[in-house]
Amino acid sequence: GWDPGSDSIVRTLLEAAAPKGITYTNFGPGMSMGHTVCVKSKPGVKNALSMTMPKGDGMHRRMVYVELLPGASLEEVAKAVKEDPYFASDETHVMAVESVDAVKDMGHGVHMVRKGVSGQTQNQRFEYTMSINNPALTSQLLVGVARAAMRLAPGAYTMVEIPVIDLLPGDRESLIAHLV
Repeated sequence: GWDPGSDSIVRTLLEAAAPKGITYTNFGPGMSMGHTVCVKSKPGVKNALSMTMPKGDGMHRRMVYVELLPGASLEEVAKAVKEDPYFASDETHVMAVESVDAVKDMGHGVHMVRKGVSGQTQNQRFEYTMSINNPALTSQLLVGVARAAMRLAPGAYTMVEIPVIDLLPGDRESLIAHLV
């Protein structure tokens, strides 16, 4: 998908441009599909939505909206969510709602900032920002990775190990002529 995935490729390029430095990856605001699935798995939850809210410098707040099953306790659900390792390192707020669909937004995004050094030159600063529909972008990137996998030797790969040109349909010569 896009993180880890295409964002990993961007972080790799930023680090190549400024090998010494720090990259901050700020997600959101938007729906985290993985965190949402995690909350839906908790006892007492009928439906859920986990929104990632950026606090800056790579820190995030989780806003979790849950539809509870009859008789379920918001306090017990909130405790289970906050104790889950997927949420444990982030500030997390769990709120009951009548309808998750009424608050659902599949948008998401990322803002990456790298501040570092190129050679001996200080004060290099790079920014990358995107606002996306989370399921659509994740699906699109998975199609590109499936395409690239057909061009690779059998094995396990992360996206940073796959030549980016292999993510695209078409022949290399035409792609290079178009992209370079």
